[in-house]
Amino acid sequence: MDIFLIPLAYLIGSISFAVVVSKLMRLPDPHTYGSGNPGATNVLRTGNKRAAVFTLLGDALKGFIAVVIARMILGEGSFTSSLSSWILCGVVIAVFLGHLFPLFHGFKGGKGVATACGILFGINWILGIATLATWIIVAKFMRYSSLAALAAAVFAPIYFVFLFGFHPMGLALLIVCLLLIYRHRSNIRNLMNGTESRIGSQSSQSANPSENTPS
Repeated sequence: MDIFLIPLAYLIGSISFAVVVSKLMRLPDPHTYGSGNPGATNVLRTGNKRAAVFTLLGDALKGFIAVVIARMILGEGSFTSSLSSWILCGVVIAVFLGHLFPLFHGFKGGKGVATACGILFGINWILGIATLATWIIVAKFMRYSSLAALAAAVFAPIYFVFLFGFHPMGLALLIVCLLLIYRHRSNIRNLMNGTESRIGSQSSQSANPSENTPS
């Protein structure tokens, strides 16, 4: 019955907190303005910082909760036990796919940075802190949020192997990394063209639905 943890994780991931928080706080649908991405950064374009924080926390918590529930059911040996480890890998990928392609919101999801962070903390708090520190360092010195996310995604599987050795979870995190890079393909183009917005710069994308430029 443990196999049913995988579809459960997908359903948990399919809860888009950008949409939920926006509805509760009577804000526009995040798909209709700015980048069109249902994430904390786009919600912040409404000027409502509390809504952006709630979105960030919600998206991170769903990744964390899905992994922690699975680990509690599968047991602490879920990294090394053959069947349990693959089921946990399935949970990690499923909750991330749920965020990217949410069943409850027309399969139009976010880019997955906050959810990936929650997943990493659910696997191991040291892994989570190391990856988060990578994001902070790159963001501080380079001033690009997207570049920081890409760097953190690349290093997450490396940190896992360094901490735990070669286990199936390393492969699952590599898949998450590749999916996150794919979702940031427009940001990568902007970085290469020199048009990516820096952290703290005035965004050219308005929260006005008529000025929507979805990525």
